[in-house]
Amino acid sequence: MKSLLLRLLLAGDYVSGEAISEQLHVSRTAVWKQINALKEQGYMIQSTTNKGYKLLQAPDTVKAHDIEARVQTKTFGKEVIAYESVSSTQPKAHQAATNGSQEGTLIVANEQTEGRGRLGREWVVEKGQSISMSLILRPTIPLTRAPQLTLVAAVAVARAIEKVAPLECEIKWPNDLMVNGKKLVGILTEMAADPDQLHYVIVGMGINCHQGNNDFHHEVKDVATSIYAESKQKINRSTLIAEVMNEFEWLYESYVDDGFQAIKTLWEARAISLQQRVIARTPKGTISGFACGITDEGQLRLREENGQEHLIYSADIELDTTS
Repeated sequence: MKSLLLRLLLAGDYVSGEAISEQLHVSRTAVWKQINALKEQGYMIQSTTNKGYKLLQAPDTVKAHDIEARVQTKTFGKEVIAYESVSSTQPKAHQAATNGSQEGTLIVANEQTEGRGRLGREWVVEKGQSISMSLILRPTIPLTRAPQLTLVAAVAVARAIEKVAPLECEIKWPNDLMVNGKKLVGILTEMAADPDQLHYVIVGMGINCHQGNNDFHHEVKDVATSIYAESKQKINRSTLIAEVMNEFEWLYESYVDDGFQAIKTLWEARAISLQQRVIARTPKGTISGFACGITDEGQLRLREENGQEHLIYSADIELDTTS
């Protein structure tokens, strides 16, 4: 009920208590109680005789109804499981998926104390500073195509950020969004599957939002950034999460129906690690060469000086400035 009420208020105009009770099929007393609950959360709601209620200001909270009220989707973000603090949203998403949560279910946390990125790296989120979320997907695609969802997610998050902040995001293969050479977003894709069947995919997304330049740990302060650090603007996190869901859903549907080729051009338009010399640090060793592009499967095509070409599935990429 709270998400439906908030959706009415987010429309921007006055809405009468009578109209709310009729649309939500509840009593005027129930409406009044929910309005007060939103006020206690931090929503500034004006009440005017003969006009009703009007939303004046929204808090930067990431509760389930904050997000569900803002999404404009069929399934993505329609069901939100929100936590104040978790060790990581990824295992929570795996648990929810195992228990049968539908595709599009979103797990989000205001604080993440033991999050991890690709290759097991730590991704810790201070309370109220960033977005930590994991999305459950159940695509009917071959196992070999699942890693491409990282690239689809990167395009979706980049487009969403640019809707709420005056920034231009670039993508560093395979899973980082960069602004002015610093990391703004990390994406981690995991899946559960049998040898011949994909059960579900979890797409974890971490977005730095409100940190100042001095808020980052000394180990990453020179390579990490946030929306606020780059734009000097504070965005509403639930609004951004909703925009990510809006963008991700249509891109995902296009990908499932038409393959990665439908998304590849959008991804390549933002890529910063292509058509130049790079160093790729893979689990099997380090390779230096020319990044020719990506395949239709999302693999990085890396050509060494001797002409040998490698298809890279997973690696840390940095520009080779030695030549």
